[in-house]
Amino acid sequence: MPKPISNTEVVPDPKNERPQRRRFSADEKLRILKEADACTDRGQVTALLRREGLYSSHLTHWRQQLEREGVRGLEPRKAGRKRVKDEKDRRIEELERKNAKLSRKLDIAEKVIALQVKTHEIFGIALPRIEDE
Repeated sequence: MPKPISNTEVVPDPKNERPQRRRFSADEKLRILKEADACTDRGQVTALLRREGLYSSHLTHWRQQLEREGVRGLEPRKAGRKRVKDEKDRRIEELERKNAKLSRKLDIAEKVIALQVKTHEIFGIALPRIEDE
């Protein structure tokens, strides 16, 4: 039997409270999927879904995410649309890609130069000196 409400208690107004959306971590989703896969008897999956407060479509969606992207795909995502990129953002991404590509090329070039220096040292060939102008 519910406890009677006294005059001093504040009862929240149901019109002002929004229900909170449940969020599951990747670990929770993986645990529930493993439990569902381990169910062998009739009605066990239904009991699991009822206990966890889920629909069968949750399991289907989570299995698809797991198959498509692995455990990383089960991580919760922020709801809503992705931010629209303007010209400045696209230019920044392009320059970052170009910078990464040039950094890789520079790394390879430095390794080739180091290899050439070692080769000259092994064969005893003097390297030409670059004079400061």
